[in-house]
Amino acid sequence: MRKLLSILLLAAPLGAQSVPKPPAAMSRIREADLKRDLYALGGDAMRGREAGTIDEMRASIWIANELRKIGVAPKGEDGSYFQWWNMRRTRVSTVSSSVKLKGQTLALWTDAVPTTNGSADAMGATMYLALPADTTIDVRGKIVVVQMVVPAAASVRSTTNTYEVNYASSGIAATAQLLARRGAAAVIIGADSIGELAFDGVAKTRSRGAYDVVGGVPRFVRNPNAGRGGAPAQQTPMLFVRRSTLESLRAGSQPIEIHIRQEVFETPSVNIIGEVRGTDPKLRDEYVVFSSHQDHDGVRYTVAGDSIWNGADDNGTTSVALLAIARAWVKQPSKRSALFIYHGAEERGLLGSRYHAAHPVVPLDKIAAVLNGDMIGRNSPDTAALLGSQPPHRNSMSLVQMAIDANSATAKFVIDSLWDRPAHPEGWYFRSDHVPYAERNVPSLFFSSNLHSDYHTPRDEPKNINYPKLAKMTQWMYMTGWIAANAAQMPAIDAGFVLK
Repeated sequence: MRKLLSILLLAAPLGAQSVPKPPAAMSRIREADLKRDLYALGGDAMRGREAGTIDEMRASIWIANELRKIGVAPKGEDGSYFQWWNMRRTRVSTVSSSVKLKGQTLALWTDAVPTTNGSADAMGATMYLALPADTTIDVRGKIVVVQMVVPAAASVRSTTNTYEVNYASSGIAATAQLLARRGAAAVIIGADSIGELAFDGVAKTRSRGAYDVVGGVPRFVRNPNAGRGGAPAQQTPMLFVRRSTLESLRAGSQPIEIHIRQEVFETPSVNIIGEVRGTDPKLRDEYVVFSSHQDHDGVRYTVAGDSIWNGADDNGTTSVALLAIARAWVKQPSKRSALFIYHGAEERGLLGSRYHAAHPVVPLDKIAAVLNGDMIGRNSPDTAALLGSQPPHRNSMSLVQMAIDANSATAKFVIDSLWDRPAHPEGWYFRSDHVPYAERNVPSLFFSSNLHSDYHTPRDEPKNINYPKLAKMTQWMYMTGWIAANAAQMPAIDAGFVLK
């Protein structure tokens, strides 16, 4: 079985390879420290660290204070650890939007969920459509009521949120697609039995709207998951309603009045940046970046009695790994300097890394490597992924070789390359903070132990982390950085590289 698996996995190039010896300071990376820190950062007290909330601020201050205690120097604004920036949030206004059916108000997010994110109006009598796919019925100018179609099984995501919410989201999208171009004045989509179970989850998710970063670089357009936080403004209002409301609308010709208003506002978020200065006078103005994100999904809908979406693996694991690496780096600095960057609001669209790529604290051409981790504490104990290790995502074969050598010297993982392939359905490479750097020709890698069934649910808790594996992943990232930070030359960008 292992022999067959190796056909699908990245292996070191053939030929004799000298395995570097880890420095003595690697002993400062301790499983007990990782576990203690993760229970603090990923525990319920941090309330899921949602970007743009006081919980993200609390977590960010905690991380900065830990860096201070370790001895990492601040590299943010005005002598602090913080690089501040604003998220721009676009959402449906609960205050100025309204839906009235037969003169009675349907409460937004409780009785009716706008599934588009733009301002729109519709007034008139409803028309019930038994078969949404029946194109022989003219729906132009009508307020159409339909039951959500059953989504194709392949369209229901197997990761993020619960099955019921994934099912409902896919069913809503499929139903809207059948009617969006047929000229309806509005579409009211009624829940089926599974959609009813998911109603609160859909409401909590959709009510957040969409996010962007003020002054950041654009989001990479080829990202298959871009825009999942919300939809662009549209003129046709679409509502998701409960089964009980659907039943009352089956008769048709029910008076309804819909007014949806959009609101836009800005909320602060933050990157946390620390530095360990290099020892070589000629190389210390070049940098190796260790990268994580401190935010997660916050307090959302309840699953099995738990509403705190802790994000212990996503991305508490890498966040505490950076603290462990920092302890080793302070004990034994490298020739080049090391930056420890925690990017804010990654979950809202790589916002912090997009901001820092536009406003770097050091020149991008002085960054020797970005070593980004995201979810590094679960799944098979002897397998891990290295994304950016093969074309078209690989931008530096020399950095990949350093990572392979570091793995040989430390964790000895079988390196899974499947998730790095452009045809992988998750598009995993494009969903973390290395991307804004990689597309700007900064040598970049993404370390991960990949998705699991607890991803973006309240079940992603510290108790479910494989701490021995987390320690090995931390050692691997550390050793890759150590090799890059002490090499005679910075890793070279592959000739002709263009991220695609």
